[in-house]
Parts: sequence; C-alpha cells; structure tokens
Amino acid sequence: MKKKLLSMLLVSSMVAGILSGCGTSDESGKKVLNIWCWNDEFQSRFNDYYPEVETVAKDKSTTTLKDGTTVKWTIHPNKDNVYQNKLDEALKVQADASADDKIDMFLIEADYALKYVDEDADVAMPLSDVGLSDQDLADQYQYTKDIVTDGKGQQRATSWQAAPGLFAYRRSIAKAVLGTDEPEKVQAALSDWQKFSDVAAKAKDKGYKMLSGYDDSFRVFSNNVEKPWADGTTVTVDKNIMNWIEQTKAFTDSGYNNKTTLWDDAWVKDQGVDAKVFGFFYSTWGINFTLVENAGEEGKGDWAVCNGPQPYYWGGTWLVAANGTDNVDTVKDIMKKLTCTKDIMKEMTLNQEIQDYTNTVSGMKEIAESAGFKSEFLGGQNHVALFSDVAPKIDMSNVSPYDQGCNEKIQNAFKDYFNGNVDFDTAKKNFEASIKEVYPDIKEVVWPE
Repeated sequence: MKKKLLSMLLVSSMVAGILSGCGTSDESGKKVLNIWCWNDEFQSRFNDYYPEVETVAKDKSTTTLKDGTTVKWTIHPNKDNVYQNKLDEALKVQADASADDKIDMFLIEADYALKYVDEDADVAMPLSDVGLSDQDLADQYQYTKDIVTDGKGQQRATSWQAAPGLFAYRRSIAKAVLGTDEPEKVQAALSDWQKFSDVAAKAKDKGYKMLSGYDDSFRVFSNNVEKPWADGTTVTVDKNIMNWIEQTKAFTDSGYNNKTTLWDDAWVKDQGVDAKVFGFFYSTWGINFTLVENAGEEGKGDWAVCNGPQPYYWGGTWLVAANGTDNVDTVKDIMKKLTCTKDIMKEMTLNQEIQDYTNTVSGMKEIAESAGFKSEFLGGQNHVALFSDVAPKIDMSNVSPYDQGCNEKIQNAFKDYFNGNVDFDTAKKNFEASIKEVYPDIKEVVWPE
C-alpha cells in the first residue's frame, strides 16, 4: 500500500511539474506573456487600465500581473515597415519557439489588418476560439469588427478604440475668414468639397492657408472610394483618389497649402500658435495626441472641430491572439476587460490627458449626451458628440490587403506632380512602377477614364 501511495505521489509530482513548466521561464511556475506592438500607446493603456496589473518595471519593458505573470513588451517602429518585417519573422517560427518566446498577442493597424486576419495567413486566432462571444462584442462599432473579420465571417481581432475623423480648425482663423468660430456655422461653410474650396479662396485672400500640405485631405477621399484598391492581380485607381489628386494640384497651384508632407517639420510647425493654417483633418488619436502636442499649451482653446465635407476614419489599433499562444485565458481576459468592458473604456475617454474615443457604442453615446464632458483643448467643446455621429457611418467594405502600399505609393508618386517637377503621365508611371515593386503579384494598374 505504501509503495502504491508513493508511486501515485511521484506520478502526481511529475504531472504537476510538467503542467507548471508549460509557459514558464523559471521554477516558480510563473507565466510569461509576450505582447508585440509598434509604440507604447497600448502599453500605457494596459498598464493604466488593465485591473490585473500589479507593478510596472522602471524601464517599462515588463509588467507584472497580480497572478505573477510577467508581460514582456517587444516594440519595433512602424517606419520602413520594420514592425511588420520583425513580426513576420517571429510568426514564421512561432510553432517551434519555446513557451516563453512564443508571441501571445500582437497589435495590427487598419491599413494592413487583412494581411494578418486572413484565414490562409493562419496567424490570428478567431475570437470565438479565444473565448469571446458575440454578446461580449455586441457593443462595439460594427466597422471595427468588419475590418478584422475573415472571408468566412470569423472575427480575429478586437480593439479598445474607434477612430472616426473630423476637421480640426483654428478658432481665431475661422473668425478672421468666416466671421465666426462656432462649430455649427463653420460646418455649414465646409459641408461639401466645393464649399471647402470656396473657403480656401477666402482664406488665401485673408493671408491664410486652408491646409498645410499634400496629404492632409487624402484619408477623407481614400475612405470614400467605390471599390477596393486591388482585385486579383489588378490595382484600380478609384475616381475619388483622382478627385484628391485634382484638388491637391489645384490647392497647390492656387497657393491654398504650404506644400508640406505629413509628419515633416514644416507640417508640425503649421500646427503651432504662430502658424497661419486654417485646419487639419484628424481622427480621434490625432486630435488627442498629435495636434495637442504640436499646438502646445498656447494653442489650448484656439481649436475646435466640425464634421467636414465627408465622414471618414483614420487608423486604429487591434489586438490579435497569436496562433500558438500558450496563454489563451490571459489573452481572453485582457481582450474582454480592455475592449468589451464599457466602464473601463469610458474611463479612458473621460481621462483629460488622453480622451481616447473608445469602442463602446453605448458608452460613447452616454458621454456625447453628457452636459459635463468637454475638451479644454477644444475650448470646452464636447467632441465625442461629433465622433459618435461619424463612427456609425464608417464603411469598411472596400478595404483590401494592399491598402497600406497603395495609399503610401500614390501619395509619394504625385508629390513631384503637385510641385511641377513631373507631368501627370510621368507621375502615373512612377506609381505603377513603385506599386509593382512593393507587390510583385500586381500585373496591371487601371486608371479611371
């Protein structure tokens, strides 16, 4: 009997050892959770709002959860496609990686979301396999679900944010040009592209630029195309992309912009207090972070937002459970609490330091209708009310896996044309050559008649 009992105890200890060794980095049995991203935005949301966080390392490279799990952050920049390249390399060896080296969760952006959530890519777990139900996701904006749903209808990522866009304008310049800075009246003056161009002419007469550069209006046009960029081996340039080219050329030749490029120093300077640019197209994160930072403390209160000529979105970040993760339960808990729990997401929106527009329809409706919510930067305006009007209108039906490359290369190819360095036909040929270089499977580029 003693021998039998001893045998059972030995077997039990061996099984316990095997189980505790799964997903661990030491003999203590604590798990390691690997999260990959391209900046610290989600990392900060995680550290500040995930209820299970216990401590954060001084260098922020790791976060310790209450159950002892160590979260390791791997961050590579988006520039020059570094993040995707590094991520792709790691995912290729995911199956053979040790438990502590496996990617458990990684983040993706809208422009390349389909690349990773495609069923054939086989790198993203369906959320149903993670353990999230339709009911869990019911309060999210539909477009945030559509963009990460595969061809068989399986959603494979989830987001804590939505990114509808607005037109952010300088109140002082609006008064000088239009005689008013009231959002409703400014919107009436900018409600379609013809009116927008008319105001641009008035702005020039008053010594102002309507936009900073070539790329500022691009997302508004590209989000309202009739067809996806690519189908099979053919890229089709939509008529609305041509409308952007025509408008930007006209604005450049007429002196309605400052000939800047998105993110460059001159573009950043055009958002400062001494600049003379009427406004910028920005989505939620852009207003709350980029514009606030670029405008500085002196710009606080001199900005407001209106809907602009067309509804659009720009950006967004989704969480993906990596195939092969050995921490499914933890990943599920993170996703559920940070992307499906209204109270937690509303806290992010109500925080004056970040004011994320979060992915809870009912939560944003509550804040939109709240008399007490306002943005100090926007002169006391409740911008969530405008965002909540735009978000349900966003249509993701025309996204394609080629969006990032096509969007970037069309803008790059036509800058020389806007500047007068090449003619229109040369710019077209330059785009065709560059897009075939990025996507060797593309054999033809079709332009609208």
